[in-house]
Amino acid sequence: MNNPIGRLPPLNALRAFEASARRLSFRAAADELGVTQGAVAQHVRGLEASLGVKLFARLPRTLALTDEGRAYVTHIRRAFELIREATLALRPEPLRLTISITSTFAAKWLLPRLPEFIEANPLIDLRILASESLSNFQSDGVDIAVRQGRLPFGPGLVVDFLFAQEVVAVCSPKLLTNATDALGPAELKNFVLLHDTHNLWPAFMEKALGSTALPETKSLRFNQTGLAIDAAISGQGIALVSRFLVEPDLSAGRLVQPIAATLRGDLDFHVVTPRKPRQPGPTETVRRWLLSMAA
Repeated sequence: MNNPIGRLPPLNALRAFEASARRLSFRAAADELGVTQGAVAQHVRGLEASLGVKLFARLPRTLALTDEGRAYVTHIRRAFELIREATLALRPEPLRLTISITSTFAAKWLLPRLPEFIEANPLIDLRILASESLSNFQSDGVDIAVRQGRLPFGPGLVVDFLFAQEVVAVCSPKLLTNATDALGPAELKNFVLLHDTHNLWPAFMEKALGSTALPETKSLRFNQTGLAIDAAISGQGIALVSRFLVEPDLSAGRLVQPIAATLRGDLDFHVVTPRKPRQPGPTETVRRWLLSMAA
């Protein structure tokens, strides 16, 4: 049976020729393709022999395309482009999406759940921009964000409630070996208080414990809530955090609540997206997934 497309040159020879034509160097083409310089040169010589034309002029320190080589490489590049387009039609490239979150939210809530998202959405390449500072949807290329604050967030944004700011006190259970009941304001003087940039202890003492002043005790201060949580787990003191961030640690017994009272703050967590997203489909997929995980 006749071959309907005729006898084609070997694909490896065409790849070696195209790379050499782009780089005008057998050595550079070899580095790009991950083979030896001799292999590239041999592929090109074999291609020239099968075509019956010279594709390159070999100069002392470089290559130069002949007229035949220049005309041929134009068509070869287009052929490779058609192959790439056909392959992408069968196996699309991942859609890149950037989510802006705090470092603590990333480490304590998002990362443990990412494997489930990746398995369910293999064509979304999620880029995590973790920072304590606010990112900009336009200048930073952010598609979706988790923000803590009060409504409204501003025009042109879609805002969905994610978590309430329910502040709880947590510490390692080994700190409470001599305590049988929940701690009150008077007992706190015997413990180190762990602070983060939210500085919640004054409000917690007043609104949750009914005390107007912090006890005179040692303090440690951190610039991230995640660090305060880690310090609490390691037994360095008592931290104040949003409950949802430490639910797994409480369930596993790595942390306990030494104070029964809680503080309902007004800086809740929200999922925020532009009203006109750059990638509506993938952005909606991530948005719905975040909300489902919170529910």
